[in-house]
Amino acid sequence: MASFTYKDVYINRFYSIAGKYENNGVLKNVNKYINDFYYGEKTIEDCEIKMQKEVLKDLVNNKTELIAGGDLMNQITATSSSVNELNISFLGLYSACATFLSSIIILSNFIQGKFIKEGIGITSSHNLSSEKQFRFPVEYGAIKPEYSTFTCTGSVGCTISKYPSKIKIKSSTIGSVVDYGIKDANNMGAVMAPSAVKTLIDHLNYTKTKVEDYDVILTGDLGKYGADLFKTLLSKDHGIVIKNHIDAGSIIYKKNQQKYSGGSGPVCLPLILFNNILQNKKYKKILVIATGSLHSPLLVNQKHSIPSTSHLISLEVER
Repeated sequence: MASFTYKDVYINRFYSIAGKYENNGVLKNVNKYINDFYYGEKTIEDCEIKMQKEVLKDLVNNKTELIAGGDLMNQITATSSSVNELNISFLGLYSACATFLSSIIILSNFIQGKFIKEGIGITSSHNLSSEKQFRFPVEYGAIKPEYSTFTCTGSVGCTISKYPSKIKIKSSTIGSVVDYGIKDANNMGAVMAPSAVKTLIDHLNYTKTKVEDYDVILTGDLGKYGADLFKTLLSKDHGIVIKNHIDAGSIIYKKNQQKYSGGSGPVCLPLILFNNILQNKKYKKILVIATGSLHSPLLVNQKHSIPSTSHLISLEVER
């Protein structure tokens, strides 16, 4: 287990872009919405790159020393392409839908160690590019089961620095890889719930805290069925009944949008975190768990099970 505590690490600014379906959901105060899957570009891949570039345009300044981030496309295509003209040090990351917190943890450790003073974490996802990457292009018309999720479209970035703000990063835990034996590429909630439980328990043990010590525990994109499994495993295996849990994927779309079990993708968690949770004045102590299915289409087609990892940060917000 790799857990860390921080003294002077802060989230200073953030910027988010969301797609048309996310626009019709529960998000508040998003900086920009796009109304279609192309955003004026010829391809869906270029759309995702454009979203990231706009996020970076808002956040990059003369203090930016490092950009860390990734996305779901092969070779983290969107992120690598969005930074290629900035001449700023770049760490490309991949933890599937847990990628955004990977970037936050790495930047926090660099800042705590006084190696840098400010950096940017960024991620994105796109519904059509993700379906093409991991399952089938939507034109194929494959039927999806009710327990599947709908990949969110958008991009989110934030600056992490030593400069004080109202959002302080207190601690983090880097999760290990957990394989629950699930082989269904649509059942991401079941794939990821066990790793979310393990990372949460590891963090509680490290910090000597309880779930009741936090105002809210936000998981990434377990979806409705995965969120239920998360709570069941906590209760059955650890005797923990969790009452302050919100799953970003479960709430990002309204029920009448009929998006299966909910939202997914690395952008799902930060969209809810920055535009809903951090905007709610009743949440001061926030535990955030990003869940990632380390899903390889190659190995899934060879009937391998799907491993997962989950990463965690704790925040304290001055209200």
